[in-house]
Amino acid sequence: MKKKLAAAFLTLCMAAGTLAGCGGDSSSASGDTSTTGTEENKTEDKGETTEAQESVKMTAEELKSMGLETEDTDLTGEFTYWSAFTGDSQVWDQSRVDAFNELYKDKGIKCNVQFVPDGAGINNGKLLSAIAGGQAPDLVICDNATAAYSYAANGSFEMLEPYLEQVNLNVDNFFDGCKDVIYYKDEPYLIPQDTNVMLLYYNPDIAKEAGLDPENPPKTLDELDQWAEAMTIQNDDGSYARFGLIPWLDLKDDAFTLPFFFGADVYDADTNKLNLTSPQMVSCMEWLQSYGEKYDPERISSFTSGLGGMFSPDHAFMTGKVGMTITGNWFSNALRVYAPDVNYEVCAVPVPEGGRADSTTFQTNVFAVPKGSQNPELAALFIKFCMSGAVNEDNFAQWRSIPTSDAEFDNVSLTKDGDEMYKLERELANSPENGIPALCSCSAELAKAFVTFREGVIYGNITDIQGELQKLQDKYQTELDNAE
Repeated sequence: MKKKLAAAFLTLCMAAGTLAGCGGDSSSASGDTSTTGTEENKTEDKGETTEAQESVKMTAEELKSMGLETEDTDLTGEFTYWSAFTGDSQVWDQSRVDAFNELYKDKGIKCNVQFVPDGAGINNGKLLSAIAGGQAPDLVICDNATAAYSYAANGSFEMLEPYLEQVNLNVDNFFDGCKDVIYYKDEPYLIPQDTNVMLLYYNPDIAKEAGLDPENPPKTLDELDQWAEAMTIQNDDGSYARFGLIPWLDLKDDAFTLPFFFGADVYDADTNKLNLTSPQMVSCMEWLQSYGEKYDPERISSFTSGLGGMFSPDHAFMTGKVGMTITGNWFSNALRVYAPDVNYEVCAVPVPEGGRADSTTFQTNVFAVPKGSQNPELAALFIKFCMSGAVNEDNFAQWRSIPTSDAEFDNVSLTKDGDEMYKLERELANSPENGIPALCSCSAELAKAFVTFREGVIYGNITDIQGELQKLQDKYQTELDNAE
């Protein structure tokens, strides 16, 4: 059911700035990067940055040499595209726009790109203002799939089926977990550019130093806690020289990834019901609370306050200040660029008994066509172009992001080269447990509230976890019911 634009504006402006993503800080072209560091935290080494940016560029000639062909289309004209990307991702996205324009210039087709902060204007209300004012872009890509889904549910995006059919782009073979974000009420509104997997990164040198076996990383939550304790070093004054793990370190604005691994099902689309009070959710919050209590929330806060962001050589994992961290495949590129000498391994995120073992949430950037688009057909043509293996090859190679379907793995050079990390990603991507949690009409607002709740749990402001979860559930269930 489509919602009125005015209602969408009121709902989503409340969620402005909910989740930081590429629009505010990231260099990852590969996924929902709400966990990365800020632009201010980027390295000041201009030569290093330039080298990294040059490596992600693509040209029309390179794409043609890889077998990419222009579509035989009667479409023509110009269209506007708002991109959420910054940093190296902006360089990459600009280069694919330039390549597209070069390939289609003889047909009179041109993409005019603008790099719009804060999720292509989704997180700060700029896109809604443009839609309301009749100035909507024809296409956006957002690094915050949760917020974008709220837009779809509230009627701010066009239903894509006729345009996908026109350019012959079929999403039936996408991973089932990706379809969580594609469809709202069985109709397609969002198209994942690619997707990502969540992993546990660990430093094998620190593991050995702590008396652990890096060849046998933790598989269960108890083993993860044991590794974290063994790797932690506390100074004589009570401060910490190193943490084994700060579970939320690289999930600062990611509300529901950890509950997902615990087995929590936040929202049931069939019944339109939230379930924030499940035993799995409570268990996850109690686990986070236990880290705050064990290691002292004030000391943790003091420790983390001076750390660099993910795309910074001062990130805690890169400097050896944490032995493990939970984040996505894109972090491998940050390590390659900013800390090439740091030794690391990856494994599936350990889970408690009954959790979603050997699985992943799908973090993804999503394309959408805003209401009022003047050229949705051209937007769909560009989406199809961006989904091609040739266009994504450098993206996959740089960020180890993955295709949206299993069959496409065989066309990726990392697969052909036998990359072990990519092999693990493929295994995790095929889990039937995968998905994108908590997608509903109030996703963005709920995520913001839940991050605040989680902080209260960690730092001791919330002690009645079950009771406060019930309050959150009652509040947002009312919003869902009223939106019906």
